[in-house]
Amino acid sequence: MIRIVKLTFTEEKIQDFLVFFDTIKTRVATFEGCNGMRLIQDQNNPQIVFTYSDWINNAALENYRVSETFQTTWKTIKPWFKEKAEAWSTEIYFDGFTI
Repeated sequence: MIRIVKLTFTEEKIQDFLVFFDTIKTRVATFEGCNGMRLIQDQNNPQIVFTYSDWINNAALENYRVSETFQTTWKTIKPWFKEKAEAWSTEIYFDGFTI
């Protein structure tokens, strides 16, 4: 299952988020049940970032969402949002990546 989350930060907090993200990215990407994660930043509006994470199933994602790692992360970054976060749980229909 692929989880895509859109996060829009205020202009003055995007750099704080990127610095904070560097401190937690490995913990999230290697969380039990997570096959990996990417952080993608919009080229035209750098205040918008997306997390793209690959989970073995919905139960693994839910286990992460109740973890201390997620709770601490969310508590830290939520006040920095310019807009409400948006999230989608998806399945891959076609994968044309060669990596």
